[in-house]
Amino acid sequence: MPSSPSYSNTPRLWLAAMKPPMYSVAIMPIAVGTMVAYGDTHHWNQGIFYSFLLAAILILAWENLSNDVFDSSTGIDVNKAHSVVNLTRNHRLVFALANGCLALGLMAIVTICLTQQDPTVLGLIGLCCLLGYLYQGPPFRLGYQGLGEILCFLSFGPLALGAAYYSQTQAWSWGSQLAGGMVGLTTSLVLFCSHFHQVQDDQAAGKRSPIVRLGTKRGAQLVPWICGMVFALALLGLASGIFPAGVVLIFASALPAWRLSQHVGRYHNQPQQVSNAKFYAIGFHFWSGLLLTLGFWLSSLG
Repeated sequence: MPSSPSYSNTPRLWLAAMKPPMYSVAIMPIAVGTMVAYGDTHHWNQGIFYSFLLAAILILAWENLSNDVFDSSTGIDVNKAHSVVNLTRNHRLVFALANGCLALGLMAIVTICLTQQDPTVLGLIGLCCLLGYLYQGPPFRLGYQGLGEILCFLSFGPLALGAAYYSQTQAWSWGSQLAGGMVGLTTSLVLFCSHFHQVQDDQAAGKRSPIVRLGTKRGAQLVPWICGMVFALALLGLASGIFPAGVVLIFASALPAWRLSQHVGRYHNQPQQVSNAKFYAIGFHFWSGLLLTLGFWLSSLG
């Protein structure tokens, strides 16, 4: 493992390393999928919901921590002050913690499956974990080939949201998959926007991220189109009757989508200014997911 520069272990760096806003990415597929199920069945098993929510948070912690370990071996995080490996200087400990989180998360999923006497949810989440490993884990490292956003879309969109829906209904629906596409797009957008400020580090490590391939200007021009696709799917669901009328609430998240698009459009080639673009993307992800959840819930009350 390449030696890391000296970093001060300040609380601010540790807070950045823990990435608390990022856990919206784990929560939203479970919340939206559960509320789609509630809207369809008017039944909500809260025990399963909270178990699934805990599992999702633990599994995302595994992915974040293990990615820090895998990135430390390539040297791509040498300038990343808030890398957990750089802060602890102990990649074995971080890897052990990551695997512990994964084991606990999968145990929570197994508990759900044993309760229902149905292994389907475990199979879906196992596939999500496999895709998560393919993203950064050796020897695959598909994220280095620019495929991370596709893997992210599948894992945090149709698969995770479909699993949450199935855990409540033990059935499938077009509504859950369409909503999964929307959540998958906003999640992939978070990853996409995290590349703008680290083009030089990515290139040095041989990582062909979408921003490295496209350039920052064309990448910034793509952001409003991705946001627009989310709203287009909402319109499709509403027009076809797959979504209830309450889903119209998601259009209130057009403001954070606009702020994100304006921010990357203005600062795409200025690493210091654009480094917080992923937090603008998380804002869009959070508000669109929350409003989508609320829309399904309110419609179920009618």
